[in-house]
Amino acid sequence: MNIKKEILKLKEERNAVILAHNYQLGEVQDIADFTGDSLELARKATDIDSDVIVFCGVHFMAETAAILNTDKTVLLPAKDAGCPMADMITGDQLRELKAKHPKAKVLCYVNSTAEIKAESDCCVTSSNALAVAKSYPADQEIIFVPDRHLGGYTAEQLHREFILWPGFCPTHACFMAEQIAESRKQHPDALVLVHPESPKPVRDAADQVLSTGGMCRFALKSDNTSFIIGTEVGIIHRLQLENPDKSFFALHDRAICPNMKKIDLEKVFWSLKDMETKIVVPEDIAIKAKLSIEKMLSLS
Repeated sequence: MNIKKEILKLKEERNAVILAHNYQLGEVQDIADFTGDSLELARKATDIDSDVIVFCGVHFMAETAAILNTDKTVLLPAKDAGCPMADMITGDQLRELKAKHPKAKVLCYVNSTAEIKAESDCCVTSSNALAVAKSYPADQEIIFVPDRHLGGYTAEQLHREFILWPGFCPTHACFMAEQIAESRKQHPDALVLVHPESPKPVRDAADQVLSTGGMCRFALKSDNTSFIIGTEVGIIHRLQLENPDKSFFALHDRAICPNMKKIDLEKVFWSLKDMETKIVVPEDIAIKAKLSIEKMLSLS
């Protein structure tokens, strides 16, 4: 069986579109109709004519697509593809935190469950957190959940203090400033690009702090020809495709999100064939979560 051919056949039969995150396996990115970061994928999800969305990412991403497309079927090829960071805060914990700071506005990273989005004033991604936070007055108290690193970085840029939830991405938490120093010795001409989910010492040691989409745009425009990439290694597939004459080196070869790697071509095939796993968000949560997502998109 030619699995790529069968996927394309099923995609046409189901009137489906395949969306993939930058951290997906290269074979999945190659079969996708669109590959991007969380903000790019959220924007794309608002402009889809197909009846079915096959979301190659993790659960919270498929949830976001389902919230924005209540009239479509959203499929997640690996039903157990979750996000440890998203699971680091519950709705009850956020409601308790809000009760302690009744005047605060809640900004939630898109890497969160639909329930958290429903309890928040506005959603953010690593691409637009600064722009969204800037829209609030300087004296406005802000709760930022669940990633303490992205929240801390955003607060730093605005010279403000946020109330930070102590969540983090296990993949990005593995980075250390010492790795950057060692990588610079091996690739002295390379620029170091790191993700804002990285710890502060790593961000401070880098040349640029960028979302995955930002890394792609920066690499395309830069006159530099070599880059050290401080994020999940899946992004290097897209970077190399878009910049065949440039070199990209992983800051840490083991910076791999196991959940992002749970989807392969076989799972995409069976997802389309069996129409599984369907992602459904309870209506009461979806209505409230959609408000925070749409506000984010309007501010981006």
